[in-house]
Amino acid sequence: MQNLHTSTPVILHRGLSQALNKRVWLKLENTQPSGSFKMRGIGLLCQRAHAKGARHFVCPSGGNAGYAAALAGQALGVATTILVMQATPESVKQRITALGAEVRVAGASWDEIRAAALDLSAQPGHVYIPPFDHPDIWEGNASLIAEAVNQAEFDAVICSVGGGGLLAGIVQGLHAQNLTQLPVLAVETEGAASLCAALEAQQLVSLPGISTIATSLAANQVAQGTLDWCLRHPVSSHLVSDREAVDACLRFANDSRMLVEPACGAALAIAYSYAEKLAAYQNPLIVVCGGLGVDLDKLASWKTQFEL
Repeated sequence: MQNLHTSTPVILHRGLSQALNKRVWLKLENTQPSGSFKMRGIGLLCQRAHAKGARHFVCPSGGNAGYAAALAGQALGVATTILVMQATPESVKQRITALGAEVRVAGASWDEIRAAALDLSAQPGHVYIPPFDHPDIWEGNASLIAEAVNQAEFDAVICSVGGGGLLAGIVQGLHAQNLTQLPVLAVETEGAASLCAALEAQQLVSLPGISTIATSLAANQVAQGTLDWCLRHPVSSHLVSDREAVDACLRFANDSRMLVEPACGAALAIAYSYAEKLAAYQNPLIVVCGGLGVDLDKLASWKTQFEL
């Protein structure tokens, strides 16, 4: 079975490396065909579902997972329906539709679009494709680490966290490589800190509301599998503000000539704004998770909004 995702490069961020007096590595998941890491896990899940006879993929998504599912459906010749929230940008819906998928606005909240997706998935041949909460997704995302260990020597991994599919895959991948004690810094924005709440409570916590510009991180509860991994691996929780996430996006665009979402900016903000959190490491690896929800106009708007 040929992968739907591609192997992505690891590069040295020379500016941050010089500023922090260490080697700061970047795993460029923004270069995936889907524009984000989502192609790894979603792609594997869709391939396995197709092999079992799936004739229609159904995915509730704010954007990145849905785009990856639509891309997988196109590649596999499987009809795909993406259910989105009312606030989903028109540009994102258009990009998904351009792949041949059907886009349905199914509600104002994640719970509403998830419920609609589960209802639709009950039809014969239809398969529910969750955006982050599935073992196949974690296994697919783990391939990121299998690649990275052959590309650079690193002593910590920094990643953004929404529902936790990326984090679960990273930790699973580290264990597969016998790196069972290598630290992971899990970063959320302050308005979407469901992992932070879960780690403090040592159990899943459902946030009463989400308030963040990093909409790709807007899960009110992380996956149980993610929390289980966090309780058996050195994972530390870190919070950044929306302003810091956007500032990191702007600085990264200037440094690298690449655009990423504020959800990705959250992880980058650790290096740009919280150098002290990396003091114990000499070769940190930042997962540049990417994202569809960014363009030059949005970046300019965020810059104005936060007076950066």
